[in-house]
Amino acid sequence: MASIHKEIFLDAPADEVWSALADFGALPTRLVPGFVTDTKLDGDARIVTFANGSVARERLVTCDHDRRRLVYAIVSERISQHSASAQVFAEGPARCRFVWTADVLPDEIAPYMSSQMDLGFAAMQEQFGKAAA
Repeated sequence: MASIHKEIFLDAPADEVWSALADFGALPTRLVPGFVTDTKLDGDARIVTFANGSVARERLVTCDHDRRRLVYAIVSERISQHSASAQVFAEGPARCRFVWTADVLPDEIAPYMSSQMDLGFAAMQEQFGKAAA
C-alpha cells in the first residue's frame, strides 16, 4: 500500500485553519477554493467535485477537535483503499503546520493522489498565506 505524507506551513493561526478543515462541507469556500469547486453533504459523507472535473465520495471517519485531526476515507471503482488524515499544529500564534497523510491502493494511483494533494496545498496557501518552512 502506498503511503503519501505531506506537510506545509501556513501564515494563519491553527484554530482558523482547523475551523476550515473541520467544516466538512465547506472545502470550496473555506479550505481549498479553486481546487474544490463544489461539495454536497450526504449523511456522513461529502460528494466533492474537484477543479479537474473528478468527483469523489469522502466518508467522514473521525473529527477530533482536541487534536485538530480529521480522518476521511474514499472507496470507489478505481480506488480499493483510501484513508487520509489531516491535522493542524500550532507553530506560534499566527502560524501553523498542516500535515496530510493518505494510504492508497492500488499503488499506481499514488502519483495522482500526491499531485492532487500538492494542488490542495497550493489552494491552502492562497487561502491562508504561505509561510517559510
